[in-house]
Amino acid sequence: MVGFKNRYMVLEVSIDKSVPLHDLQANVATAIKLSILLNFGECGLASSLGSFQVKYLNPRTKLCIIRTSRDEYQKVWSAITMVSRIENFPASFNLLDLSGSIRACRKAAISCEEAKFEQLLKGVPLTDKLNQEMQNYLEKIKDDWQSGQHVNFLESELFEMSKVLN
Repeated sequence: MVGFKNRYMVLEVSIDKSVPLHDLQANVATAIKLSILLNFGECGLASSLGSFQVKYLNPRTKLCIIRTSRDEYQKVWSAITMVSRIENFPASFNLLDLSGSIRACRKAAISCEEAKFEQLLKGVPLTDKLNQEMQNYLEKIKDDWQSGQHVNFLESELFEMSKVLN
């Protein structure tokens, strides 16, 4: 028996900072579904919704992971590029990685989060203590991704890290 084949997309969501972050994951999913409906019709939407799910969205780093079926990923991807607004706020998506397994997707997401940390640290003088704290945070993120509790953990860790930097 062959399992159901999925594709996982790691995306960066570019959205205005004034957008309320409390329900951003549901708003992103709604915007993508609406784009599929507008560009591919009801039949396209119905065929795409079989495994479509926004698996992860970090409102602070704007990193998003979307799962879709292997047969429909090109349709979902093209609909994502057509999204121009999320809840009346201008938005755009940038595909960072496309993979066939959640494990490969996890590796890409962790490397993107590490890059975000490095971006936060540009221009900040690194002390040994701050460097050690950064390494501890990244290790916690990696451990948390392995345990599957990444959704709430990354938000709290990035919030804590931003407090350390300020």
